[in-house]
Amino acid sequence: MRIAILGTHLVGKTTLAEKLHESFPDYEFYPEPYFELQEMGFDFSEIPTADDYMVQLEHSLKQIVRSNRNAIFDRCPIDILGYALAVDNALNFSSVFNKIQNAIKEIDLFVFVPIEEPDRISCSESNLPELRYQVNDSISELIDDFDLEVIQVKGSLSERLNQIKNRIEQLKL
Repeated sequence: MRIAILGTHLVGKTTLAEKLHESFPDYEFYPEPYFELQEMGFDFSEIPTADDYMVQLEHSLKQIVRSNRNAIFDRCPIDILGYALAVDNALNFSSVFNKIQNAIKEIDLFVFVPIEEPDRISCSESNLPELRYQVNDSISELIDDFDLEVIQVKGSLSERLNQIKNRIEQLKL
């Protein structure tokens, strides 16, 4: 089963993805494209641009293509596109639209980690709180636009993990 964890920054998405991987150690784990690209020497802008996000989106598409049947993705094309659109709402992503649509068909379970009220994680000005809320809204819209079936998780880390495990069990039936 391919599982994609999506959400804006500072919602606990990476922690959740890592804990999920601990529960399913035989699954491949794909970290955020940003970190993989950074390790490969890609130099991002201090404040990321739409072009930076499009590079990450292309990398995310490659992650899905090269993945095995059992994989966990910390980010997927949907939330990366959400970032690109949040920083440039006039962005023309038609050149990758079909690639995105084809890649997300390979994902069996989308897990959306939204910003909760009250917010569980404080966000300092250096962490771009306005962008965080814009991306959260953009991801919600993209979920609708791409007509994705998602599980939206809330609560503590263990509650979120249990929600995902329960959904996986339902899908196996």
